[in-house]
This record gives sequence, C-alpha cells and structure tokens, in this order.
Amino acid sequence: MENIALVVGATGITGSNLAERLIAKGWTTFGLARNPRKDIGNLQPVAADLLDLEHLKIALKDISPTHIYITSWMRQDSEAENIRVNGLMVRNLLEALSSKKSVQHVALVTGLKHYLGPFEAYAKEGFLPETPLREEQPRLDIENFYYAQEDEVYAAAARDGFTWSIHRPHTVIGKAVGNLMNLGTTLAVYASICKETGKPFQWPGSAAQWDGLSDVTDARVLAEHLIWASTTEAARNEAFNVVNGDFFRWKWLWKKLATSFGIEALGYDGTIHSLEEQMKEEALVWREISVQHGLEECDITKLASPWHTDLDLGRPIEVMTDMSKSRTLGFTVFQKTEDSFYDLFEQLRVDRLIP
Repeated sequence: MENIALVVGATGITGSNLAERLIAKGWTTFGLARNPRKDIGNLQPVAADLLDLEHLKIALKDISPTHIYITSWMRQDSEAENIRVNGLMVRNLLEALSSKKSVQHVALVTGLKHYLGPFEAYAKEGFLPETPLREEQPRLDIENFYYAQEDEVYAAAARDGFTWSIHRPHTVIGKAVGNLMNLGTTLAVYASICKETGKPFQWPGSAAQWDGLSDVTDARVLAEHLIWASTTEAARNEAFNVVNGDFFRWKWLWKKLATSFGIEALGYDGTIHSLEEQMKEEALVWREISVQHGLEECDITKLASPWHTDLDLGRPIEVMTDMSKSRTLGFTVFQKTEDSFYDLFEQLRVDRLIP
C-alpha cells in the first residue's frame, strides 16, 4: 500500500527536514501550512488554517493520508490560551480527516517542556524534574499545552482506530526562517554580529547550563525518528524522547562555536546576559550587515528567536535526556552535536542568511 504523508507545519525546522526525508524515501508527501513552502522538490503544498475546521475540510477534501506528522504549534499570551488554541488545532485536523478512514498513524512532536513545565513555569522551583529525563516520568501537576495536544491524539485514535507516537525532542538544531524556536540560527546571528562589530561572544545564560551536561536534537535525527516510529510495529502507541545521542557541556561547546566564527568566547561571569535584550538593540546593526554582505534576510526577527534561547540557556538545572527506550526498540541513528551546529552554520552561509 502506498504511503501518503501529511506533514503539518512543513515550513518549520522539523517539518521541512521531515518532508525532505519522506520524499527521498519515495513517499507521496503533502505539506500543510498557512503559507506553504514551494522550495522543497516534490512536496505538494496545502494552504490551510488549522483553527478553521470548515476551511480545513475543503483544503483536505482530495487528500487521504496514511500517516500524519504534527510538527506545528502557535504561541499565545498565556498557557490557558496555548492549551485552547493548540489543542483545537490538533482536534480540527483529526476531525477533518476522520470520515476518510485512511489514517494509519499519527505522530505528534512536542518536547522537553513535557518534563520541565510550560512557558509560564518553565524550569522553576517546584517543577524541576530528575535528570536524565525518562519517558515514564509522570506529567507535572500543572496545565501544559503539550498534554492537551496528546489528549486530542489519544481521543481521536480511540475513535478512528489509528496508532500514534509522541516525540519529545530537546532543542532542535536545523535551518528554518521565521521559526518560533531556533537556537542554532539565533546563535549564528549573534556570533555574526560579534564578528562584524568586534564584540566578544559572551555566554548569555546560567551557571547551571554553563557547567552542566546537556544535549540537543538535530532536525535530521528527529526526521528519521518520526519515520521510524510511524513504520515500526514495536514503536506503536508509545512516547519517545529523541536527541542526538551524545552529551556536552556548554562551557566546552561555546568555545568551539566561537572558534568556528573566528571570534573571542567569554564564559559565565556571574551574570545572565539576556540575548532578547541585546538583540533588540542589534536590529539596525543586522540590517547594515545584511546590506553589506548581500544577505537574503535583513529582518533579525525572522532569523533569531532570542526569547527561546534565553529560556534554554538560562535554566537553573542541567538537562540531559535518556534515549534507552528508542535504542532498545531498534532506533540507532546518532549525530555528533558539534557537527550539527557546524553543518547548520555552513548551510546558513550557503543560503546567504549569515555572512
């Protein structure tokens, strides 16, 4: 039977990398977004608003996917609104396709906020989990839009009879423009500004993150993990952590990243230096750098998401993730984290997004 994929959020870091891998593996692949990309060869774009059920039904009327990959979310002003909006998006999508009876598997991408808490209580006292993070750890006793999204998948699976998988990556490293959470490109833009202006590459985060162990998720690893779980019998109806498979300390990697840009690295100095505050003041500087070097994007807000990078690098605990469950069931893909960043930086240069 032909595999027909619907990638929801195909313009983002996770969705675009997933779409490329599915197409390379011979899948018929549709990419749903409000403003679909047209630069991925053989990706069939679907323009739709997940909050408008009737419009969604019209947009999907001629599409009967066997596999759905949900990689999209919308940030709201409060967690209550995050729950309402992001839960509704999943509910509408699965309801719009329910009558077709074509769906065999739904894969939902969430993240480590499952363990660390939502934005309003992110990695705060009272919500600090034991690390390494493991899938069997219970939900926190606090509202979280990830839980609402999961519950919508579980309810639709019980109604329609498809299998599911939940994927919890750490910070995803990969190329995307206009993405809400993009630590890799944020650091690339910050490093480029430091190089052009002569400023030091100052560590912006906490002592715990500087000194502690951490990990990240390469978008290419996540894509392979999504395809693996959605096509592997033993992985059905399971939640999985997914990271590169190695660990690092930022005090080691920070210097490596600085060296790759030819700039001076400064470590933790007892103070958190908010990137969000710094980059508010660098918008004009970036515009000037973009013009000077003929870059494709002169709006710093389309490339950098410093608010999210501040959350990640400012955490009061080290964060490392256990991958034993996936390894035991046969997922063996591994990615060296240092190379994840170097590969991203090279791609950003090739695409004229940084100097």
